[in-house]
Amino acid sequence: MTATTARRLTARRVAAAALAVAALITGAAPAAAAAPAPAPAGTAAAPPAAGLGAHRATREALDAAVAAGAPGAVAGAVRGHRAWHGTAGAADLDTGKPRTPRDRFRVGSITKTFVATVLLQLEAEGRIDLDESVGSRLPGLVEGNGHDGSRVTIRQLLNHTSGIADYTADPDFGERVFGSGFPEHRYDTWTPQSLVQTAMKHAPDFPPGTAWGYSNTNYILAGLVIEEVTGRPYGREIERRILRPLHLRATSVPGTSAAMPRPSSRAYSTLGGAPSPDRDLHDVTELNPSIAWAAGEMISDTRDLQRFYRALFSGRLLPEAQMAELTDTVEVSPQVPEARYGLGVMWRRLDCGTEIWGHGGGIHGSLSQVAVTEEATHSVAVNLNGDFAGDTAVVVRAEFCGRR
Repeated sequence: MTATTARRLTARRVAAAALAVAALITGAAPAAAAAPAPAPAGTAAAPPAAGLGAHRATREALDAAVAAGAPGAVAGAVRGHRAWHGTAGAADLDTGKPRTPRDRFRVGSITKTFVATVLLQLEAEGRIDLDESVGSRLPGLVEGNGHDGSRVTIRQLLNHTSGIADYTADPDFGERVFGSGFPEHRYDTWTPQSLVQTAMKHAPDFPPGTAWGYSNTNYILAGLVIEEVTGRPYGREIERRILRPLHLRATSVPGTSAAMPRPSSRAYSTLGGAPSPDRDLHDVTELNPSIAWAAGEMISDTRDLQRFYRALFSGRLLPEAQMAELTDTVEVSPQVPEARYGLGVMWRRLDCGTEIWGHGGGIHGSLSQVAVTEEATHSVAVNLNGDFAGDTAVVVRAEFCGRR
């Protein structure tokens, strides 16, 4: 497998960035500079009025995703105090069982928002400084081939300006985990340290703080920092600080458990490339999520994802100072001014003028996105139970703009 192919697999499955910029974050060269700057304020256009037909475009976008080849789709939206759910297609291609609004699914890189929130809470408690070096917390781990943990800050991990190589772009890892080796290795356990060591085989993408480049290794390290600071598994901290207080009962950090909780759909993948008569469709529902760990192992549903994001952006999880840090964004690319990255969240200005915050996530057989307005009055979450067709960003745009 070539490095380009590995990067493509990364974008489609584990490193899917928020809201239609997956190709940018893994396929393009990093931006030349990425100095922190606040996201533009205000919203230029109001969403469609609530009521009859308010989610018609969203439902049409779900149907279009299935028509494009996705096995099934599910979305949920909340506008003010009114909730809506829509589904399309199949949860199980063998039985024809339809998808349901209660389906749980692997959320991939949306995990990153949970991880960043915990680290910001630890900063608010005075237990960590985001501008201290990764090396001071994890000595000797970020070393080799030009990597130097003493020059990388925790903040640079969270906003992807560290320059640290992405372990999922390693060709050998990609072949074993995303390609033809997946059936043999789907139940393998990967330690976070081994994932970092995979990244250290490669040179940094750029000097720390000089550009932006999406790297899953950043959040493996962020999870390890949480464990070093608290003395507890990072997933336990997410449960204690976020899941239990918000009553997110459909959300979990599975660790090495390969099974999906019920209710859930089957998940499907071609293990690279587009479907074709000579390319088999694989049921990839069961897998050991340690391949993603703190970069993308979590499971949730559309209700819980929205509840989390609405709580986060309504100020229930972070003090004002940390909210300012969360939403202090860096440039993703000078060619894409309508997208900027904060600490585990991405800001987007849609073409209808609406400004949203969110994140996307891709992992075997699952593509997801969640987004919310800054005032936390309007949110949407969507999932496709296939990683080879359909576009979750189209569903998000339909919900906020009222058209596909």
